[in-house]
Amino acid sequence: MNGKPIIVGLGEILWDLLPDGKKAGGAPINFVYHSSQLGADSFAISAIGKDALGDELLEEVKRIKINHLIQRVNYPTGTAEIELKNGIPKFTITEGVAWDYIPLTAQMEEVVKKAEAICFGTLAQRSPVSQHTILKLLSIAPKNSLRILDINFRQHYFSPETIEKSLNLSNVLKVNDEELVVLCKLFSRDGSEEEECRWFIDKFNLRMMILTAGANYSTIFTSGEISKISTPKTDVADTVGAGDAFTGALASSIIAGKTIKEAHRFAVETAAFVCTKAGAWPEYEL
Repeated sequence: MNGKPIIVGLGEILWDLLPDGKKAGGAPINFVYHSSQLGADSFAISAIGKDALGDELLEEVKRIKINHLIQRVNYPTGTAEIELKNGIPKFTITEGVAWDYIPLTAQMEEVVKKAEAICFGTLAQRSPVSQHTILKLLSIAPKNSLRILDINFRQHYFSPETIEKSLNLSNVLKVNDEELVVLCKLFSRDGSEEEECRWFIDKFNLRMMILTAGANYSTIFTSGEISKISTPKTDVADTVGAGDAFTGALASSIIAGKTIKEAHRFAVETAAFVCTKAGAWPEYEL
C-alpha cells in the first residue's frame, strides 16, 4: 500500500493442461499481472489446494511478483484440459476444485475496501462458496471503484441469475461478440450491437460496456459516447491473456484520469503487444 492504485482480481486460478505441458492461468490472475506491470498494487484473490500442484502454482505467482491473497484449502488445485482443434481451444474444466471454495477473510475485505478497480467473472461463481465470497467483496467495494464484470462463458457454468446478481454489483460490463449473442438470448434481446449494449447500460446503470471482436475491432459504449477502434494487425505469437491485458490497461488508464478514448487506445495497444509475445505473462517493455 504505497500510494499506487489498488487493483483486485477475484476468481479462478488454475493450471491449463495443454498438449505441450501445463501453464498457469485464470482470467483474474492474468488481469492482476497486467495491471501490476502497468504500475498498480494488484492483488489476486483465489484458492489453491494443499497439494504439489498448489505448491507449484504458488511458486509461479511469486515468480511473476504479484501480490496475492490465495488461500490453501482442502480441495485439489484447479486444472483445465485444453484440446486444440485447428488452433481453437476447447476447455474441459475440472469441478470441485480449490477455487470453487474461496473463503472470505478479513484481509480480503481490507484490501477490497481500498480498491480502485476490481475485475471478476461468472466462472468462479459456479459454486455457492466462491460466489458468496465474490459477491460479498463486491458489495463492500468503494462506490466510486471500477467494478468490472468480464464475462467468461465456459461450458455450462453460467446462468441468468448469476449474471443478473453480478451486474447489479458492477458498473462495467465486458463481453466479446460471441458472448454478447449468448447474453442477449439469456435476456430475450434481439437488437443491434449498439442497441443491446445501450440497453444493458440503462438496465443496470453501468458506467460503460466494452465489446471486443477479436482481430476486427473493439467498442466502448457509455451513456454519452462511443469509442470504436480497429484491432491493429500484428505478428501474433498467441492470443493468450490479450483480453485480460486489454482490461488491465483500460482500468489502469481510467484510474489515472485518462479519457475513455485515450484509455481505449492504450488498452488496444497493450493487447496487441501481448499478442506478439508467447504466453499470458510477458515482460512489458516500459
